[in-house]
Amino acid sequence: MNKQVWCMFLAASCLVCSAHGQAPREIPKPLPDHPGNVYVEGESVRVQVPPEVAPSAVRWAALDDRSTRVVEGSMAVTAGGGFSPVELGNLGVGWYEVEFLDAESRRVGWTTAAVLASLAAPIPGDSPMSLDAAISWFAQNDPTTQDRFASLAALAGANWIRDRLRWRELEPERGSLPPPTQYDEAARIQARHGLNVLQVWHDTPQWAEGPAGKRNGPPADLRDVYAFCKAMAGRFQGTVAAWEPWNEANSPNFGGWTIDELCSYQKAAYLGFKAGDPSITVGWQPIAGANSPGQAEGIIANETWPYYDTYSIHSYDWPDAYERLWEPARQAACGRPIWVTECDRGMHVEEGSTTGDYTPAHALRKAEFIAQSYATSLFCGASRHFHFILGHYLEQNGKVQFGLLRKDLTPRPSYVALAAVGRFLAGARCLGRLQVEAQPDAHVYAFRAKPGGAERDVLVVWYQPPGDWDQRGTARLAWPLPDSLDVESVFDYLGRRLDVIHPQELASAPIFVVMPAGACDTLTLDPPRRSEARQGDASPVVLQLEMANREVVDKTEGWTPQLERAAKPGAAIELRIVATNFGERALRGTVAFEELPAGWEAADVTWDVRVEPMGREVLVASMVLPDDATNAEAPWIRVKGRFAGSPDATLAFRVYREDTKASAP
Repeated sequence: MNKQVWCMFLAASCLVCSAHGQAPREIPKPLPDHPGNVYVEGESVRVQVPPEVAPSAVRWAALDDRSTRVVEGSMAVTAGGGFSPVELGNLGVGWYEVEFLDAESRRVGWTTAAVLASLAAPIPGDSPMSLDAAISWFAQNDPTTQDRFASLAALAGANWIRDRLRWRELEPERGSLPPPTQYDEAARIQARHGLNVLQVWHDTPQWAEGPAGKRNGPPADLRDVYAFCKAMAGRFQGTVAAWEPWNEANSPNFGGWTIDELCSYQKAAYLGFKAGDPSITVGWQPIAGANSPGQAEGIIANETWPYYDTYSIHSYDWPDAYERLWEPARQAACGRPIWVTECDRGMHVEEGSTTGDYTPAHALRKAEFIAQSYATSLFCGASRHFHFILGHYLEQNGKVQFGLLRKDLTPRPSYVALAAVGRFLAGARCLGRLQVEAQPDAHVYAFRAKPGGAERDVLVVWYQPPGDWDQRGTARLAWPLPDSLDVESVFDYLGRRLDVIHPQELASAPIFVVMPAGACDTLTLDPPRRSEARQGDASPVVLQLEMANREVVDKTEGWTPQLERAAKPGAAIELRIVATNFGERALRGTVAFEELPAGWEAADVTWDVRVEPMGREVLVASMVLPDDATNAEAPWIRVKGRFAGSPDATLAFRVYREDTKASAP
């Protein structure tokens, strides 16, 4: 990427943070009742005793992340017969497990607490540290708990926070928008805590479903998408700063759309949002799994890049795979800032756990993963990274946990690790990666950041060979950094200051090395991975493909669902090309199929059209899939709309041969 394009990239990244003119932030402070037993350094820690603790408890003890007992005391009983909160006093930064013991020193209950370093300055508006929280769903119609979630996100240093809403609830009938709902209140709560809100949904109201009544399919009339997005941009102006117009539509769980359906929908949504609020940030609707080369090719073939300000992706892979797996996403981003709006690696809970918690060893591995994930992501091209997820959340029949917090909002070690990232990578810009000679599993990423409110260079360093959770956390390597580095201070993965400048060894727990700004100039760094920019303007005309008897074939790659259109060879296929004009004036021009792939037959593939403002024209073509068509790699079929005084409209799709895997989800 040349210098001019890189400057444009940085400007776009900063623009999306300030577009809504958010009031100056303050340094986050805990709520008075300290939800989740989360405190900042210097406060006296007071822990509520959970109601499930057995009445036989007589003593308590607080242990750190390595199970070292740091403070203990006797239980106190209230006049009503319950337990008084336990007073842990002033503790250092870290995560603590508080266990309750009976007279025989048997454990009869436990909870957790955290002490975070108080941020030295408000969270910078360009900070990449973000968080998926889905507050509206985790605390449905519960503004008190929504407030607690938002507070805990801000305390951890989050800049952006991702929420969820339902289109069905906000527009139960076409054009009928109810008065303020829990979504309006949740957005206000999060904005009040200084958080930039990214909103998303993945449902279609029944009245807008396609002709086949496909649940959560793309609406039959894209004008419904446009109108909803326009209304939402106006309704949430000032509280929701960015939108993703769907979530993982390629997955059968969220619709099972083909890539051309994603692109046409994206275009209508973008135009609607911009009509409602030109300053709003519109992201690409993220794909489930790693973007496949075929999906990236489809996004580019449909010339979709003018219809998103940021390019969203999701990732549930190991950090050492990000660079390779994200290459198609970097291509599809077309120079737009990449936002990783969901990211984690699932971990099974401890067998027999009734609380959905990890084993102690696995809880530490997950905490170590946090900085590994954020640092690698920023090197691999991300400008915002949202960890999934803040609240207690189980999948796979309760076997796999993702939450940073426990069900009662008390913290897991990974929450404290997140706060360390929020502190040391505040306002971070990745400078590059240092290659350690003959040690490919030594990870050293360099950043220019504001860990104390002033610019510093920060290294995030760890050593971890590839492997699953049970293979992690045991490898060691002699400290790989040169002694000549001008190091000011060193901190561990939970944000605790170490008493050495040059630790003796490196392990899977990341270490933050803080240096004066410019110190990394002495290092030879691989540059961060970037997306090459493409130029282009959005057309007010959106082309959409409808096929009678919508059939698809499963072309899933790895764990990335990929459904493609399918048809029987030799049979006539009716294709309906819908041209919708979202502009303010009538447009006249032509819509035509470009050169057809070899062997294809077609009739009626060129039209002279006039499309009125907010009007749509349905153009019908007949095509025949060749008898010798295979499913190895179907060719792209492109349709181009050319209208006087307007950018071209583009539609690209593929049709595969039906086979035994064909389905219509």
